Amino acid sequence: MAGAAGVAVPNDKGPAESLSDVLRRYLDEKGLAPRVEQAAVLDAWPDLVGPAVAAATRALAVAADGTLFVGVRTPAWMAELAMMEREILVAVNRASPRVPISRIRWQLAS
Repeated sequence: MAGAAGVAVPNDKGPAESLSDVLRRYLDEKGLAPRVEQAAVLDAWPDLVGPAVAAATRALAVAADGTLFVGVRTPAWMAELAMMEREILVAVNRASPRVPISRIRWQLAS
């Protein structure tokens, strides 16, 4: 049987597969799972760096080469964070060791 878009629709009443399982399988098949895992740092950023750093920064994007771009409120914070970069990388990569972040690029944010 074919659905409206010409997609085969099974007519058996087997157990339904969860959407998360279907999505996970699709991402794995397309080779996108590592990028999605890498990008998870954007949402987890406040928990990874703590409230003080999170209040002065915002994780903006992750490039395919593992570079994390972070917006920083002031030049003083940017200097402080540059000195803390190695420790922050350890914390970030502890949360997602399979697809590590290789470096952080700090940029002034408005």
